[in-house]
Amino acid sequence: MIEFINFYLFPALAIGSIYALGAVGISMIFGILRFAHFAHGDLMTVGVYGVFAASVVLPVNPLLLVPFGVALAIGAALFVDKVFYQPLRKLPTIYTVISSFGVALIFRSLVQLFGGSENQVFGTGIRPPIILFDTFRISSLHVQAVATTAVIAIALHYFLSKTMTGRSMRAVADDPELAQVSGLDTEKVVRWTWIIGAALAAIAGVFAGLDTSAHPNLGWNLLMPMFAAAILGGIGKPMGAMAGGFIIGLAEELSSYHWIGDDALISPSYKTAVAFVIMIGLLIFRPQGLFKGRLL
Repeated sequence: MIEFINFYLFPALAIGSIYALGAVGISMIFGILRFAHFAHGDLMTVGVYGVFAASVVLPVNPLLLVPFGVALAIGAALFVDKVFYQPLRKLPTIYTVISSFGVALIFRSLVQLFGGSENQVFGTGIRPPIILFDTFRISSLHVQAVATTAVIAIALHYFLSKTMTGRSMRAVADDPELAQVSGLDTEKVVRWTWIIGAALAAIAGVFAGLDTSAHPNLGWNLLMPMFAAAILGGIGKPMGAMAGGFIIGLAEELSSYHWIGDDALISPSYKTAVAFVIMIGLLIFRPQGLFKGRLL
């Protein structure tokens, strides 16, 4: 049981936090802009490399440099929306979806051009684990990831339910035509959607990069689990996406645990397939997700 908690449960919660933060943006973009943003993972990579570039100049804890990555990701998101996505909004959704694939390749190529194609490791030094009751050993980074995600979830819930902008975003997600007729500034809602989604993607990417290493395919490799989390929680339901991220993270990690005997349920190298199985199963049997998100 101790091995299970130390080596599976805590890492599962950490990767679930990363999926949760990334899935929120995917869910909000689909809910408000009505298209699947396949460049969201690479937007995450842009944020990671923004922090990495800042860490070269400022040799401090990379978590203190997250605002640099957030600012770069937000700027990139607003730029591509203005240049690539906005002209396509009145066309069928498939045009925007295909465009997002092109944007993903652009982001990845720019990262490779300026950051190189090799793995980049943040110089954080030795991070001793947190030891509880002389038994449980928890990575301090994993604690920071879960705690940060919990704080963001509370702040996001307050923003969406209590502020005027948040309520406008929910109104546009429910019925964009009615919201526009009612006089809501839909372009402002779109901007805030990109700002929130890009910021959370950058934060998630930094935790993923610190946990392993930063490389140009970092966000792309996390994209499908994040989509699975967004679908599991219900498209257009940010809090559902948060819950879906933790469920996907737990399912992936626990699938490789040795539940019976010496053999794991599946090989750790195939645990990413768990997210695909969950996503496909939901699309077939419960496409609205656990929290009854939108279908179109």
